[in-house]
Amino acid sequence: MTLELRGVSYRYPGYRRRALESVDLRVGEGAIVGLTGRNEAGKSTLCLVASGLAPASIGGELAGDVLVDGESLRVLRTHELAARVGIVFVNPASQLSGITGTVFEEVALGPVNLGLAVAETVARTRAALAAVAIEDLAERAPNRLSGGQTQLVAIASMLAMRPRHLVLDEPVAELDLEGRRLVVEALRALASGGTAMLVAEHDRELLAALDARIVTIADGRIAVPA
Repeated sequence: MTLELRGVSYRYPGYRRRALESVDLRVGEGAIVGLTGRNEAGKSTLCLVASGLAPASIGGELAGDVLVDGESLRVLRTHELAARVGIVFVNPASQLSGITGTVFEEVALGPVNLGLAVAETVARTRAALAAVAIEDLAERAPNRLSGGQTQLVAIASMLAMRPRHLVLDEPVAELDLEGRRLVVEALRALASGGTAMLVAEHDRELLAALDARIVTIADGRIAVPA
C-alpha cells in the first residue's frame, strides 16, 4: 500500500503561478511522513493533491501523477477514491457533513457510504469513537461541539473508514495534551496495520511522537529529499 507523487506540479484556478512544482514524494505501507514548512509553503496544497481533491473537486491544472497502490488517481471515480484515501482538514468544521443529528451518525456516515453492512458499520463507529475517547459525545449534535471536540470527530470519521492511505493537515491544532496523545496512539495503530500516512504539521514534537520521516516543503518544492 503506497501513496506516491511523481513529478507533480499544480496550479489553482485563476492563478498563473504554480503552488506546487515538480514534487516527488513516496509514502510506503505503514509509513508516516511528516511534511513541514512555513505558512504558504504549499503544505495544504500538497495534502489536497495527494488526497485527490485537487484538481478533481476544486479545479486547477495538475501535471505529473499521483499513484495509489500503483494506480493513477486520474482513473479512479469519486467513491473509489474515498475508499482508498482519507483526509482530515486543518479546519475540522468544514469536514462535518451537516446532515446528521448525532456524532455517532456523523462518524458512521463514511462506512454507510461505503455500503458496509449495519453490524460492520456499528462496530467500526464504536471502535473509532473509542480510539479517540469520545464515546460520551456519541449522542451530541455535531454542531454543538467545541473546536477540539470537532477535530476529534473529524479524525474518528476517517478512522471508521479504515483507509489504506490517510492525509492529515495539522490534525491536532485545537487539541489539548490528552487529545494529542489519543490521536498519536490512534495514528500509530493505523500505521502498524499498514496505513500509509502523510501528516502536514508545524509541531515537530508531534511528528517525533509519530516516528515520522520528515520532509520539508518550501515555495512549492520538496526541500529535503523524499
